[in-house]
Order: sequence, then C-alpha cells, then structure tokens
Amino acid sequence: MRAVLQIPVTRSDDDRELPAHARPGDAGVDLRAAQDVTIRAGGHRALVPTGLRIAIPRGYAGFVQPRSGLALKHGVTCLNTPGLIDSDYRGDLGVLLVNTDPEADFEIRRGDRIAQLVVQAVEQVEFVEVDELDDTERGAGGFGHTGVGPGPLLPDGLAERVEDVQVHRAEGDGDQDTDHRDGHGC
Repeated sequence: MRAVLQIPVTRSDDDRELPAHARPGDAGVDLRAAQDVTIRAGGHRALVPTGLRIAIPRGYAGFVQPRSGLALKHGVTCLNTPGLIDSDYRGDLGVLLVNTDPEADFEIRRGDRIAQLVVQAVEQVEFVEVDELDDTERGAGGFGHTGVGPGPLLPDGLAERVEDVQVHRAEGDGDQDTDHRDGHGC
C-alpha cells in the first residue's frame, strides 16, 4: 500500500471542512468557498477565499483546477489554471474564478465546492545552455500544428463520425451547439 502524503492545514473557522478525497483514487480534493460571493455575468471575476492555509512539503506543489460541472453548467471556471501553490507559501488559499456566462450572475454560497486541489511531486531543474538541441519528429511544431481534425488514436468509426460532423458544419448544415450525431458530444 502506498503511503499517504500528509498536508498540515489550518482553518479560519473550526466548522470549515478539511479538504478530502471524495472517493478512493480521486486525484483532487474539493476546495470550498469560505464566504458568499456573487460573480457578475460577462467575464467578471472574483478571488474566492477558502478559509484554509496549508503547508505543502518541499518537493511537492499544489495545483488548483476548475470543477468541470461549474464550467459546463454555469460557465464558471478558474481564470489562471492551474493555479500554482508553491511549497513555501503559507497564506490563505484563494481561488480566482471567472463567470463566462454572458447573461447570468453566479451565486456562490459559503461551503460550495468551487475548485479542486491536486498535490503532485515536482522536480527541481537546472537549465544548461547547449549549442543546439537534439532533433525530434515533432521539431518546432506547436500551437495546433497538427490541425483540428481527428488524430490517429481515435477508435474505429469515430473518426468518420467526427469528419462527417465537421464537413456538415463547414457547409453550414447544422448548428454547432446542437449538432451531436449519434449522441456523441464535443
């Protein structure tokens, strides 16, 4: 059995829940809002306090990640993701959230789950200047250089369905938000 990394934590209120994995094997723990906050629609943002301070051990870092349900259902996500927590940081944990919904404000209540925290081992690195780098198949290709079409790792049949949807969209046949053939969404 693998040892569990213990993270020292203090709470601003004794009734605050400590972060914990919801299920065995979960990568992240939920972070909860320490107070009520309203994030106005149209790209407004708020730094939402969690009421927690943690002491991540040296050799590890914390990464604040968005909750997929908030993003999908409400357009609320973390603005700088992942938010990095270095091992020597001892201040209050805050989550920078943005409301991308163009019309609806988003109400956060004290205790709501607003983000996830993943703690991972990190390596210390030293950069060494060299005359040139080794060649790779990818080379300098980046920022979408492989295109937006299906890649070679899609299961049989899925590539054809994806290409079919892309062709119909390119021809103006079907709405991008509702054109999900065979129940496969984006």
